[in-house]
Amino acid sequence: MSELRSAVELALIGLEVGAARRGGPVPAVSPEALAEQVRGVLGLQEQDDDALLRFTELLAYGSADPGHPACAAHLHCPPLPVAVAADLAVSALNPSLDSWDQAPAATTMEAELIAELAAMVGFDPATAAGVLTTGGTESNLMGLFLARDHALGGEVSADGVPAGRRPVVLASEAAHFSVQRAAALLGLGERAVLPVAVDRTLRMDPAALAERLKETVRQGRTPVAVVATAGVTDTGAVDPLPEAAELAAEYGVWLHVDAAYGGGALLSERLAPLLAGIERADSVSLDWHKFGWQPTAAGVFLARRAESFGPLERRAVYLNPADDDEAGYPSLLGRSLRTTRRADAFKLLVTLRTFGRAGLGARVEACRELALATADSVRGMPGLELYCEPVLSTVVFRYRPESGAGPEELDRLNAELRRELLRTGRAVVGRTELPGEGPGRIRLKLTLLNPEATPADTAAVLAEVVAAGGRIRTDRTGRI
Repeated sequence: MSELRSAVELALIGLEVGAARRGGPVPAVSPEALAEQVRGVLGLQEQDDDALLRFTELLAYGSADPGHPACAAHLHCPPLPVAVAADLAVSALNPSLDSWDQAPAATTMEAELIAELAAMVGFDPATAAGVLTTGGTESNLMGLFLARDHALGGEVSADGVPAGRRPVVLASEAAHFSVQRAAALLGLGERAVLPVAVDRTLRMDPAALAERLKETVRQGRTPVAVVATAGVTDTGAVDPLPEAAELAAEYGVWLHVDAAYGGGALLSERLAPLLAGIERADSVSLDWHKFGWQPTAAGVFLARRAESFGPLERRAVYLNPADDDEAGYPSLLGRSLRTTRRADAFKLLVTLRTFGRAGLGARVEACRELALATADSVRGMPGLELYCEPVLSTVVFRYRPESGAGPEELDRLNAELRRELLRTGRAVVGRTELPGEGPGRIRLKLTLLNPEATPADTAAVLAEVVAAGGRIRTDRTGRI
């Protein structure tokens, strides 16, 4: 442990020195120049006793700091120190959750955490089951995997392609791209994912979902799953979960709720009603490395019925022999797509016990209040245009100079000013494109997951956006 203590102290020094050298949310350097710095350090092939310090300093300098209030582009949270320390303990002990004899305590810890989270979602923890994942992408894959088996059963051939069936998945136009990836990996094909229309805020239209289901059945196709999103990446919109649950039940279709972003609202008694209906889902994905302030990865996949995991059950005699199970040595091998797996439940358990659900819920509420205040700042700042009211913690807007600019020019300005802010190290601002066709759809966004940030901080970022847009216009025309 003395060697570990010395190494950790060196790493902490490297983090401090690198952050001081960076001096802002992101280094003020071009991608090419930063790559040259990295290659220069990596090019030292001989043994170097200072490698940990040198590399950590470079990593800290060349990182986007989610703890800086001007770093607000993505669902990228500043991890809590207690969670980072807990993650260090896991790294030091290096347990693997594929057999009890590799992770005796961690096996029980994960099971207890899953039961606690299942109850929070509204599942019966006595009959539900789940597993820690790498995030929403893996969780969505698991949801569709179990949904496919539930819908098609023995009609799935050995290579995963349904035999004699035309399965489809229904998801909103704004659903995460991992839904298409999952369908491809499962042998259904990306085109098996049928888009359902959304409204202006990117929330699924329940009438469109009803029509899609009706049309699908009429065409002789098999709906495998309805995927509803609780927290669309671009706007934070929550699909109509009660209506989706009703329709899924009517057609006997698996309902998977992707709550990787919005699931954090369940921590808050005040915000949990935003996700009303999630308890009726067959499966749910949650990401605590978003609204949970955990180091990556901290995803969770939950299924309302433990027997749904049947397709994943495997007996490997060197990991979970039947006589070990009979003797009371449990195995989590049949809960995951992975074999070797970190004890990622530990850091989340430590965080939940340190802050309590109410303490974490207060942090979620602080982020939402910050988003509402930031939206007010956008409305009150000349040169900016708000797109829609925040639902969770995302503010979508664009730079729109009062002197006027056409749709193509507005798209170029907003795309370029975002890169200008990155290049100068002033701010990390997100970008998206609204559904539709033609120019005029590019928007900027602030995804606010830092509960320590203030309205003054985000107003300063907005001022940087306006200033960068003005500089670009001046450079192009010689006038504002």
